Amino acid sequence: MAKQLPEVGSGVAVPPTRRSRIVLAEITRQDTRAERTRAERTRAELAQQTQVGEALVRGLVRAQLALAVRLSLVVAIGLGGLPWLFAIAPSLGRTTVAGVNLPWLLLGVLSFPFLIAVGWAYVRLAERNEQDFTDLVQRPER
Repeated sequence: MAKQLPEVGSGVAVPPTRRSRIVLAEITRQDTRAERTRAERTRAELAQQTQVGEALVRGLVRAQLALAVRLSLVVAIGLGGLPWLFAIAPSLGRTTVAGVNLPWLLLGVLSFPFLIAVGWAYVRLAERNEQDFTDLVQRPER
């Protein structure tokens, strides 16, 4: 025999049901207290500008500077080397392609895609440096 539930507003008191906890999101990775405290400590050192935090930031700045210097050398050699090339090989400087002198074509037209490619590479590598820094700061202690 099925038990009938009292209707709403019938004046019969309904006993409270036991509450159950529903978890909507699962934790994908077990985060131990030691890992959290190390990451929190590192973030605090960065925020408070302690010696360790300064060393970490100095490492990031050094990596970004080294990247900028390397790509600047690529640009300096790539574009700055063209006048040297035409001075060493004057016949190459007199060569025409589609009615345009090769030096004008290289320096006036093809230099822009080259600079865009170097700029794209710089942004990509600088973001990778920053991601490595973030991973280092948030990495659990091993």
